[in-house]
Amino acid sequence: MNILDTIVAHKRKEVAERKKTTPVAELEKGKFFADKTLSLKSFLLDENKTGIIAEFKRKSPSKGVINDKVTVEEVTTAYAKYGASGISVLTDREFFGGSLDDLLAATINAVPLLRKDFMIDEYQLIEAKAFGAEVILLIAACLTTAEVKQMAATAKNLGMEVLLEVHNEEEFGHICDAVDLVGVNNRNLKTFEVSINTSLDLINKIPKEKPAVAESGISDVDTIVTLRSAGFKGFLIGENFMKQASPSVAFADFVNQLKAK
Repeated sequence: MNILDTIVAHKRKEVAERKKTTPVAELEKGKFFADKTLSLKSFLLDENKTGIIAEFKRKSPSKGVINDKVTVEEVTTAYAKYGASGISVLTDREFFGGSLDDLLAATINAVPLLRKDFMIDEYQLIEAKAFGAEVILLIAACLTTAEVKQMAATAKNLGMEVLLEVHNEEEFGHICDAVDLVGVNNRNLKTFEVSINTSLDLINKIPKEKPAVAESGISDVDTIVTLRSAGFKGFLIGENFMKQASPSVAFADFVNQLKAK
């Protein structure tokens, strides 16, 4: 079993346990069900914004602990202050050291909030809404086309936007009407190898009405310039900031460099 299969297998058990602990009816009582949501798509299409979706991530299966010294509030507040177009929060505990409480902590910012996790059950969409997410990630590599269509429709009914992640041309069949944004993961989730060429090779095949987001492997502003010229509107970056002692300072410096370009 590759790492993606391992994560998904664990996620199924985890979600089954959470369903027993917290019923849907309880989640639906949360205040965020009535709140108006911000649109990540609109933020990414705003040319006055950076296009960066800045991520809060404590660890990963490939790198181990990245940064477990900083708080969600401290880092995401800086992301919002210095121009992030979106904020992504890893909520997987077992493999990434995150939690739904991290997502909740990030709701202090007036920036579209993405729940980053391995979504395999509609229950997780309701959780995402209950804890303040405005966008959810669906990963084509661990869902069928029918599952993407159903989960995307459910997310839309809950008032959230959908970012569909692909990493090869075969997965484009998962794109459906309810998908708002298409992300290209430059990291192969089965081998964890990273190449920016994945994004560059696939950009022209992404439907023009669904803004393209490049994910993973972005560590310098020149890469963003290249990706933007190719047609990408969004750039999901986490490890590059989180691996620094102060992700807040690292993000501010990065944005200043980008503006200088």
